[in-house]
Amino acid sequence: MAHEDRRRALAQFLRSRRNRLTPADVGIIAGPRRRAPGLRREEVAQLSGVSMTWYTWLEQARDITVSRQVLESLANTLKLDQAERRHLLWLGGEQPSTETDLPVGVGPTLQRLVDALDPNPAYILNAAWDLLAWNRSEAGLIGDPSARDEDERNIIWLVFTEPHMRELLVDWPAQARSLLAQYRADAERNIGDPRFDHLTAALREASAEFRTWWDGHDIRDFRAARRQFMHPRLGLLTVDYVKLAVVDAPSTKLFTALSADDATTRKLPRLAAQLSDILPATKGA
Repeated sequence: MAHEDRRRALAQFLRSRRNRLTPADVGIIAGPRRRAPGLRREEVAQLSGVSMTWYTWLEQARDITVSRQVLESLANTLKLDQAERRHLLWLGGEQPSTETDLPVGVGPTLQRLVDALDPNPAYILNAAWDLLAWNRSEAGLIGDPSARDEDERNIIWLVFTEPHMRELLVDWPAQARSLLAQYRADAERNIGDPRFDHLTAALREASAEFRTWWDGHDIRDFRAARRQFMHPRLGLLTVDYVKLAVVDAPSTKLFTALSADDATTRKLPRLAAQLSDILPATKGA
């Protein structure tokens, strides 16, 4: 089943990237009778040096073999960036799966590390973006995750379903869309994992924005990023996010936020005292 799902994901990704381009993007002069906004299949096939029939089968999710050389050629034709190129190669079977059992918690040593990062907000996620550990400053920033049912202790779920996150994240649409593109990369590298399947289906049901942007098939790698939060009590906070791999637990990642300006540096020590009234308590509701 995972193999079939990957073929379908590859087909959808190719169609989305083909439709994103215009003839002018690849040096083709569009005639006056052209109606399709993107490239035609035959144009992608010709520019990539493959047959029209073979490329059509690829977009139809047929069970055919595709070489790395052809995938690289398609990536060049479709003008994929580095993250999208890696994603295409993985969907085509040229990168090893990162699928692993999702851990359900972290050990006491990792929790102590996260706690020691106070007053910098810090948290640990598994591959499906479930929150496994967090410190008091993180809870003071987004609300205490322990007040949520376990299924809802998930960063991407909170961003798209919690109204207070739309006020907290400065330029919520841009930040949410960026996070979704990163989540999609992880989801499609773990095709067939029931946690991803359940979470993605629930998000599509719960959020119109998630559903629309998900269908856009955007893919993005994490990069150290500057984000701004409009905290209801402390005002504007500007931080730089850093992501670290946990070597002895490959599917988990540690994130921490570092102050990006003097005003935020002065405010961060007060975050841990802001646990109440940020995220409504719904556990057991």
